[in-house]
Amino acid sequence: MKGKTSPGNHPSKAQNTAYVNQALLLSADDMNRTLRRFAHQFIEPYENHTNLAIIGMQTRGVYIARRIRDILASELSAEVPLGVLDVTFYRDDFRTKMKMPEVKVTEIPFDLDQKDIVLVDDVLYTGRTVRAAMEALMSFGRPRSIKFCCMVDRGHRELPVSADYVGLQVPTHKSEEIRVHLHELDGNDGIYVVQPDDSPANT
Repeated sequence: MKGKTSPGNHPSKAQNTAYVNQALLLSADDMNRTLRRFAHQFIEPYENHTNLAIIGMQTRGVYIARRIRDILASELSAEVPLGVLDVTFYRDDFRTKMKMPEVKVTEIPFDLDQKDIVLVDDVLYTGRTVRAAMEALMSFGRPRSIKFCCMVDRGHRELPVSADYVGLQVPTHKSEEIRVHLHELDGNDGIYVVQPDDSPANT
């Protein structure tokens, strides 16, 4: 799965890396349509959505989850609880990292037992972050079901993980990066595939 710490998807690199061959995958309008589709898909399987809860994965998944929650409330009159999850200590590479990890907030203000949970993140890559998220959730309770939603599935899976709700599936080279811009963090919306100018593909 995509890693928050995987090559190519960490937001902190945005200001520090020069890119060539940047291509737009989803515009702001495309993203809005995708989020509305997600909202409808989330509640479609349930006659009563009161058992549904959304959990955004730090960092960008949190903002995406909030937008979906707001669409559910404003357009579908569905009040769905929202949680925030950081998986840092559950990653299988946690103890092999030399740097001190940046730990973010986890806040799940509801009982997970017997809930139908939708985990939300921006990019699905190797599958390792999703695995960590499921392990983290199980430490808080026993959901009835867990589904996964992402804006982009870029391939290169290392674990048997798939998304239940996908905005866009994009075959990528491992040297490429998927950049998910959100106006809350970046001042604009848009999803891009980019090639760092120092990658092997450019040398």
